[in-house]
Amino acid sequence: MSDFQTPEKRPLRGPIPDKPGPPLKNYITPAGLQRLKDEHSFLLTRERPAVVEVVAWAAGNGDRSENADYQYGKRRLNQIDSRIRFLTKRIDAAIVVDPAARRPESAASRVFFGATVTYKDASGHQHIVSIVGIDEVDLDRGYISYRSPLAIALMKSSPGDSVNLQAPGKTEPLEIIDVEYAPIPIDPFREPLGAQAKPKGERS
Repeated sequence: MSDFQTPEKRPLRGPIPDKPGPPLKNYITPAGLQRLKDEHSFLLTRERPAVVEVVAWAAGNGDRSENADYQYGKRRLNQIDSRIRFLTKRIDAAIVVDPAARRPESAASRVFFGATVTYKDASGHQHIVSIVGIDEVDLDRGYISYRSPLAIALMKSSPGDSVNLQAPGKTEPLEIIDVEYAPIPIDPFREPLGAQAKPKGERS
């Protein structure tokens, strides 16, 4: 018997799910999770069906190796499927933490996920950062991942504490000035300009 096996053909009607792996926790704010869900829904129910239609149409137009619409559509479909799988994993692993939720008195002034922290660096300059999920990082707004070196250094500290930030080649002392828990604005998902997509409400 031959060991040769015909490669599995990939269907156009649905992305192939990744094999399940060990569960990973993904701490995220409610608004951040909603943004992931909105992007997932857009890709799965609107952009992917539209691209599938283009690929199917282009496949009937002669030599696929010379067909730019077909080649582009297949590449885009692979990109969409990869993103859908990524978003599915992030959503399934989500542990939602509301930064504005009331906390026990013992935790209300300590740095945990969702805290907005004011601290002073070794030069005396003050900085404000908010600790968010890795899908919500926005350095222009001072949103840092809870897995970042700075967030790790700040964790569990309180106003008046001094902590050490382990930076490449040096250790920088930081002084905690204030810890606050308040809503952290997260930009919603916006449909990419020029994306091929079915109108809202239309399903394939």
